[in-house]
Amino acid sequence: MKDQQGSNRISSSVIAAVSAAVVAVGGGVAWFTSHSSNTPTPSNPSARIAQPPQPSTRQPGNEKTPNVYWLKPKEKNVALVPQPVKVASVQPNQALEAAFQNLLAGPPKEGTNSTTIPKGTKLLGLKAENDEVHVNLSKDFTSGGGSTSMMGRVGQVVYTATTLNPKAKVYIDVNGKPLDVLGGEGLELQQPLTRESFQQNYPL
Repeated sequence: MKDQQGSNRISSSVIAAVSAAVVAVGGGVAWFTSHSSNTPTPSNPSARIAQPPQPSTRQPGNEKTPNVYWLKPKEKNVALVPQPVKVASVQPNQALEAAFQNLLAGPPKEGTNSTTIPKGTKLLGLKAENDEVHVNLSKDFTSGGGSTSMMGRVGQVVYTATTLNPKAKVYIDVNGKPLDVLGGEGLELQQPLTRESFQQNYPL
């Protein structure tokens, strides 16, 4: 009888221990499962995150079409004739600078247009601001030619400088100094020059 009661107590102890272990394991599994569902998945350091495209700060150039003015012989005089030049203007004065570079390079070989601006004349500076255009040319601009040639080249500069603003006032400098007298014959320039004043004072 004692052996039977002892075995029963042992069996009861074993069952209780096993039950406790099962409960502990089950609780641990439940805790692990609940915490696993809330734990963020570690990021892959090698994975690249796609960034949204950044807006471009570069603005498209505003295309302008200034005119370069050449001289064309007429029956009794010479006329100023325009030739359009397309320029993708981004910076201020870029369109006018491009027009003057074309002007100083000379007219196309084909055609009857001509220029009296001496070859080798360089643009040293140009600034258009507040209805004024300041053009600084090299000393070559003053060399050679008679009064008609002098008036012709001044007209080319004045009209090309005012191509984007026909009412603008033009100041012509040579090597940084105002050009008051042009050429050996002493063509006096009353600056500032405008298209209207040129037509009145320097007829071609």
